[in-house]
Amino acid sequence: MTSVAVLGGGIGGLTAAHELAQRGFDVTVYELRDAFGGKARSMPVPGSGTGKRDDLPAEHGFRFFPGFYRHIPDTMARIPYKNRTVADHLTASKRMLLAQANNGNELIGIAERPSSLDDVEVMIRFMWGVGVGLGIPPPEIAWFFDRLLTLLCSCDERRFGEWELVSWWDFMGAEQRSPAFQKFLADGMTRTLVAARAHEMSARTGGLILCQLMYDLVRGGGRMDQVLDGPTSEVWIDPWIAHLTGLGVKLRSGCQVAAIDCTSGRITHVIIGGAGGPERVVADHYVAALPVERLRTLVSPALCEAEPRLAALPQLVVRWMNGAMFYLYRDVPLVRGHAIFIDSQWALTAISQAQFWPGIDLSQRGDGSVQGILSVDISEWKRKGRHVKKTAMKCSPAEIQTEVWGELVDAIDDGSLDPANVHSFFLDPAIQPPNPTKAANLEPLLVNTKGSWADRPDAVTRIPNLFLAADFVRTYTDLATMEAANEAARRAVNGILDATGSTAPRCPIWTLREPGVLAPFRKLDQVRWRLGRPVTKPPIRVKPDGKPVHSGPLARGLLAVMRRMHTGRRK
Repeated sequence: MTSVAVLGGGIGGLTAAHELAQRGFDVTVYELRDAFGGKARSMPVPGSGTGKRDDLPAEHGFRFFPGFYRHIPDTMARIPYKNRTVADHLTASKRMLLAQANNGNELIGIAERPSSLDDVEVMIRFMWGVGVGLGIPPPEIAWFFDRLLTLLCSCDERRFGEWELVSWWDFMGAEQRSPAFQKFLADGMTRTLVAARAHEMSARTGGLILCQLMYDLVRGGGRMDQVLDGPTSEVWIDPWIAHLTGLGVKLRSGCQVAAIDCTSGRITHVIIGGAGGPERVVADHYVAALPVERLRTLVSPALCEAEPRLAALPQLVVRWMNGAMFYLYRDVPLVRGHAIFIDSQWALTAISQAQFWPGIDLSQRGDGSVQGILSVDISEWKRKGRHVKKTAMKCSPAEIQTEVWGELVDAIDDGSLDPANVHSFFLDPAIQPPNPTKAANLEPLLVNTKGSWADRPDAVTRIPNLFLAADFVRTYTDLATMEAANEAARRAVNGILDATGSTAPRCPIWTLREPGVLAPFRKLDQVRWRLGRPVTKPPIRVKPDGKPVHSGPLARGLLAVMRRMHTGRRK
């Protein structure tokens, strides 16, 4: 039986183990921590349980599953759990709250409309109303959609050769737009996309992912996003570990990868450190599912010589994005979904968990008095807070609690967030406070920056027995997410199947969804790109009154043809 050593037990590593074990490989996963799941795992609050109750549940950061995710839900649907599957523990959110410090809050609901060829126009009409409600000048909303349509009508060659090298801020011309435009459509949107910054994030990635999220709002039968109906490890990771064990996967915790030996262009062995001392691990193939900040410390000159693309790993940027939990005596639901504190100094997003956890009896956790959990992600650690006047990186846990709660109340000051209602506070233990020098984050997050695609390796390397399964690998998702890690692992497994000549079915890999109606315009732009001509003019433009109209006779004709083709396929 062909053996595979998987280095890292996060989402990428567990996905690789799952797919390989189902195809008859001998798999061992080596994980540094005592618990598997990586950044997706949940954890107990140590010592919080009294009277034989379980500890309170905590998260590295709350989990959410946008509607455009396809790889993660597919894996979850193949993990059995209590006569169902883990995928059955996903529940839809219904609203999104854009909260502002001046109380100009906007509640966004999901548009339940039939899916059709006119999804683009439906999206424009829906999001136009949102933009007007946020106080963005109508001509600037029209400009925003013109830029998005420009991206959607660009061929892949232009997206990678031009828009990948431009920041979202510059692509949107945000410097010349109003403060409201900058706040919501430029800076605010990207701050909520995995700790990204508008001045840094590539227009290609930022725009395409934003379009996916907007499609989720208007696609008939779709969901803006889903969340789990319980703590992540309890309803997902633990059942997954049990399933992998049943498939024969060997799972070893407390194992630190100390060295990866490369001789004559192949991996010969890996040194694993553990309680019993160094161990030499030999396998037929190796899957590195380690975070980029860890893998780049293991890249030797011999590895770089065999796979030169590994030399670019230090160019990739990581940043802090970590979770904090407020445990409440009385539950405060806030909104049936996520709350984005769009102008908060520390780029906060939050979700009130108890409303989504009907099967979790909080009275049997902690000391029995907690009824609500407000889970908050902190994405900006280098900006001074309004309340403590310090950056988050320089704050103690108590100061972080003060600032985060203060910023929440700045936007929601209706009395529902009463400090007397706070039972306790928990900060992600990956944050190590100053002692005695600066704070450290043991689990930072890769962030997208313009031009970074060139520095990212493929899952299949030039080293014939080394494969990569982590969120820094080139994927369609192209963001440091669970979805990207899962997709990368599938690509790595397919590489192993090819390398071994296996006849087992390949792992399915899905592209991002794009409106089929715009496909002819992407084809036209491919010709223009090769001729050195500017981007294709979008077939739809948005008038200052918000009405979508065709941009010319050619666009009108092509759109009509595509509609007839689509209608014919549906009959």
